[in-house]
Amino acid sequence: MSVTSSAAKTAAFSGKGPDPIHEINRPRLDPNELMPELKSNGLRTLSLFSGGGGLDLGFDRAGYCHVASYEIIDIAANSIKKNRPQWKVFGGDDGDVRKVDWKKYRGLIDIIHGGPPCQPFSIAGQQNGKHDERDMWPEFGRAIHAIKPKAFIAENVTGLLGKKFENYVKEIILDNLKDYKIVHFVLNASEFGIPQSRSRVFFVGFLDAQAAAKFNPPSPTHQYGKNKRQLNLFSTCMGAREALGLPNTGSDDLAPTIRSAFTGKRNTTSVLNSKASEKIWNALGLWPNGVQESREKARLFVAKNGDFRMSVKDVALLQGFPNDWDFEGAVYQILGQIGNSVSPVVAYNVACMVAKASIILGCEIHPYI
Repeated sequence: MSVTSSAAKTAAFSGKGPDPIHEINRPRLDPNELMPELKSNGLRTLSLFSGGGGLDLGFDRAGYCHVASYEIIDIAANSIKKNRPQWKVFGGDDGDVRKVDWKKYRGLIDIIHGGPPCQPFSIAGQQNGKHDERDMWPEFGRAIHAIKPKAFIAENVTGLLGKKFENYVKEIILDNLKDYKIVHFVLNASEFGIPQSRSRVFFVGFLDAQAAAKFNPPSPTHQYGKNKRQLNLFSTCMGAREALGLPNTGSDDLAPTIRSAFTGKRNTTSVLNSKASEKIWNALGLWPNGVQESREKARLFVAKNGDFRMSVKDVALLQGFPNDWDFEGAVYQILGQIGNSVSPVVAYNVACMVAKASIILGCEIHPYI
């Protein structure tokens, strides 16, 4: 299949493939409009396990002051540097959180945010929890103990809330960080206008009891569906086709959860997550395999069933990244960064509510929140 696809791709780019059947799309969704840029709120952030910058971008748009990002995967760190060249970003060996003496940041950081690797708790990652060498929750806790920020925000897959990990959550997160008042909640990207069915759990902890008492998880702003009574309470979330600016076929829907594995046995350029999700992609008329580096190349490389082939910019949009956020690396590396990232729009909404609760700390807050 790989050889056949490679040959078809070569033929397409040399002008010997089937004639293109889709126009280059012009997206209708602009994620920047879902996260209006706020003035500085005075809160200084440290980003751990930064990936392609989903949390970093969301907190930046919400008015936080970025201090540093740490990401062990060089390509991902380079993506953040590319978009925010003025930021301090540590990548590769320098971005390995296991090797950092966090005490140097004490007194300099108000908020720590990050998404410890989710593979130890995901079905795809075999759910080995603390026995998985990729489990970085203890390192996240070590940074918090050393720095003593006013608050922290951590994101992960909802599998972490399963019965299998009840003791893990209690021991490694709640008991280990017992100086903090911690709440956890699940958010779906579509609840904030992102056309993807993607649920994630957030843990938010405050050192100050008053700030913790003022905090409320962000309330949904959007809804995808046809229940008019409920839709009157929310803005309507676009479907994937509408968001990408594709013709109306009468069969739009939320995109399935985008594949989140960065590496595997194959350096795949697919965003396909499961057999069930394949049916949804097919119904949408979107080809989830062989994502291309540009919309121009995606148009030339006609999918074998005639569905619309996506570019990395299209996949990024379905994750909530605006068009002006660029990624470094090969296509499979870019898709890995996108799939592993927190949706920036969801991060933004969490960031706004954390800032609102932090008014008690004497921080300047923009009237928007």
